[in-house]
Amino acid sequence: MRTLLVCACLLSISAVTAFGQAGGGGGGRRSATPRTRIPAPDLTPNTMIFLTGKVVVDDGSVLTEVVDIQTVCKGQKRTETHTDSHGGFSFQFGSLSTTSSGMDFEADTPSRGGTAGRPERRDLRDCELRASLAGFTSESIVLGGRFSGEQSADVGRVVLHRLVNVEGFTISATTAQAPGDAKKALDKGQEQLRKSKWDDAQKSLEKAVTIYPKFAVAWFELGRVQLQKNDSAGARHSFEQSLVADSKYINPYHALTQLAMHDRNWKELVEFSEKLLSLNPVNFPDAWLSNALGHYCLRNYSAAEKSARRGLQLDTEHHVPKLEYLLGITLVQKPDYEEAAQHLRAFLSLATKTADVEEAKRQLDEIARLSATANLNVGTKKQ
Repeated sequence: MRTLLVCACLLSISAVTAFGQAGGGGGGRRSATPRTRIPAPDLTPNTMIFLTGKVVVDDGSVLTEVVDIQTVCKGQKRTETHTDSHGGFSFQFGSLSTTSSGMDFEADTPSRGGTAGRPERRDLRDCELRASLAGFTSESIVLGGRFSGEQSADVGRVVLHRLVNVEGFTISATTAQAPGDAKKALDKGQEQLRKSKWDDAQKSLEKAVTIYPKFAVAWFELGRVQLQKNDSAGARHSFEQSLVADSKYINPYHALTQLAMHDRNWKELVEFSEKLLSLNPVNFPDAWLSNALGHYCLRNYSAAEKSARRGLQLDTEHHVPKLEYLLGITLVQKPDYEEAAQHLRAFLSLATKTADVEEAKRQLDEIARLSATANLNVGTKKQ
């Protein structure tokens, strides 16, 4: 199945998340902590209200990552906005347009809009609010009750708790130890990065790591800027320095995994993805895909199958459908044509790109041909 091997090893890099982003909807897991009930207005579904608040970590850690703010209304998740550099957030609930991006990877439904392209109206009384960050679970705030007729409200603190079975996190302990000047340089560099001012951002972040060489987050952000400037070697160095500063900081491993994917360096792809997954095996199904792909391209099919299955167990909302594809073509190597076809059909039910659909159909045709040939050979031997 040489053609299948080539196809798998050329899986689109878009299957993994963008540099510097935490993957896989990690912080959105339900917390065992009792929900905090705050007063909310007796609103009709057509009423709008402006909500503000702040995300904090229960142990007082400095929050350096952007955190997604989500509402869950009758089981449907929606990313409303993101925190600023200090953990604050604000958004207007019930508006015709939201502050979130056009693509909602956390959505349980394929579209946010209602019928005829109109945005749906949601009732605040049926909703909860929570934060989402890999490696953490969030307390949920029930948006019920009354706000004493006010059309704006501060929901207070949304508390994140570290997952007990996770060692690595998307925030670094070194941030709290950084001098004030270094933190200011980081904040400035991150703001310049958001505005795509790459040269200015690089200068600010270089200043931050010069003041405080153990500033893991600043090294990582510097690497992101260097990637934007097509300086892969510089980015790799910065990511490695970030890990020297804090070996349990997840983001550099994620970035190095993606660099290995881009370079088609399968050995490094396995190495970096395994380091990431050893620190956080629950929040990055895309890392399980990367690990499975690396093993597949190194022809270690049993390890590829194991990683793909683990990724599918975690990816309950099908954010990484190529796990189905990769497991399918890996099972051809056993050979297990029946289950291989099942996973490729599952991928077809999730795929949205025309090229992906066409490729999966070709693989299914090839599996059918191989299965028919195998059955014919078995029949011939029996005769």
